[in-house]
Amino acid sequence: MNKERVIPLIVAAALFMENMDSTVIATSLPAIASDIGTSPLTLKLAITSYLLALAVFIPASGWTADRFGARTVFSSAIAVFMLGSIGCALSSSINDFVIARVIQGIGGAMMTPVGRLVLLRSIDKSALVTAMTWVTVPALIGPVIGPPLGGFITTYFSWHWIFLINIPIGVLGIFMALRYIDPIRSEEHERFDLYGMFLAGVGVGGIAFGLSVAGLNLLPWPLVAALIVIGIASMTLYVIHAKRTASPVLDFSLLRLPTMYACVTGGFMFRVGIGALPFLLPLLMQIGFGLSPFQSGLVTFASAAGSMGMKTLAARIIRTFGFRNIMVINAVVSSFFLAACALFTITTPLLLIMIILVVGGFFRSLQFTAINTLAYAEVDPARMSRATTLVSVNQQLAISAGVAIGAFSVESTMWFHHATELSAADFGPAFLLVAIISAASAYFFFRMPADAGHEVSGRRMVVISDPTRESEAEETAASETASARDQKLG
Repeated sequence: MNKERVIPLIVAAALFMENMDSTVIATSLPAIASDIGTSPLTLKLAITSYLLALAVFIPASGWTADRFGARTVFSSAIAVFMLGSIGCALSSSINDFVIARVIQGIGGAMMTPVGRLVLLRSIDKSALVTAMTWVTVPALIGPVIGPPLGGFITTYFSWHWIFLINIPIGVLGIFMALRYIDPIRSEEHERFDLYGMFLAGVGVGGIAFGLSVAGLNLLPWPLVAALIVIGIASMTLYVIHAKRTASPVLDFSLLRLPTMYACVTGGFMFRVGIGALPFLLPLLMQIGFGLSPFQSGLVTFASAAGSMGMKTLAARIIRTFGFRNIMVINAVVSSFFLAACALFTITTPLLLIMIILVVGGFFRSLQFTAINTLAYAEVDPARMSRATTLVSVNQQLAISAGVAIGAFSVESTMWFHHATELSAADFGPAFLLVAIISAASAYFFFRMPADAGHEVSGRRMVVISDPTRESEAEETAASETASARDQKLG
């Protein structure tokens, strides 16, 4: 069996399970809360506890994969995620449910970066764009398909099956991983940076958790602000510490690579818009337009359809035009379709909304594939595990920031309109704001070298024309030719 196809599918299935599960319970909170004897508002702790565990444990994923082997850690992460899923299904109290979600978060924290590491160490760079497409799709369609699937399962079956369906997927994933993924591990065992892990965990956890709950109205604003401030302070201390250690859990020296720098900074800005979309769009459809959660999910699923349509074309498009050209133009195009959501009204035909979401999903998926692939183009094998960890932390913070910015924009618009109830008119400025932030990412992609990632894309290296250099090259070539002729004659 072709590993270049099988391994991306194994990683994609695991990441789809994680991405879907992180959002699937959103529409099922009332049913779960009623069954275990608590309120839906209190049960939102289950969502935030998962995000917190995810953010805190991601920094340890790179070292763990190097120490115990990427295949072993990836398979174990799926097993831990399954254990948390079983715990969620068997929960009879809020405490049980939150603990089970934390266990899921620990498994998820290892699955995402280590899954990418498995891909990078198993697939040749020339086939990486196509392989990475399969890993990109779950991240895009998981948050979209999650809510309607959760509503469907809860309505026609039982909320317990939301978590139990992970078991057969997980068992198959572990079996396939152990059979088809090579047991690659780092030969050099570095000392674990425990102090750095603590600082990075508190920093990433505080910022990501604070930004996430800011959009849920779950905690008082002073407490949310305190979480974010503590997170920023801890990350500042970590940056100082990282400069003094040889093996930091988050290696910021990778940002000296032009492609990594562009994909982290530009990628963060682009993902702000994408992080806000799954938060804003269902609210607009349900509260603004009065659709049911299931109807809303069917409409927003169009974005996932566009993402799937891109997967067969991404490699060809990037190979034809090159990373930089695609990422600069596509950042603006994708943001345009994101901004178009601001024009949706209750009278807008659903067919038109779905067409805009399908086309927008296509371009967003293309951009994600390019960012996720190009980030590793210049990274040497010895630092690949650190690279996947850094990129995963960056993604988590960007998505949390997108939710927070979207929520803050909606609330600010309500305050400006002196409104007491949320309406469709309050969402327009939020879509425009996150679209502008996403479009601004084009600046960082434009600053990359013209031939960035040519060894990954398969596109021939671009040679920038310089009349002075061309003249010097012609003179050198003429001199070498004359010298060779003289030697031959002599």
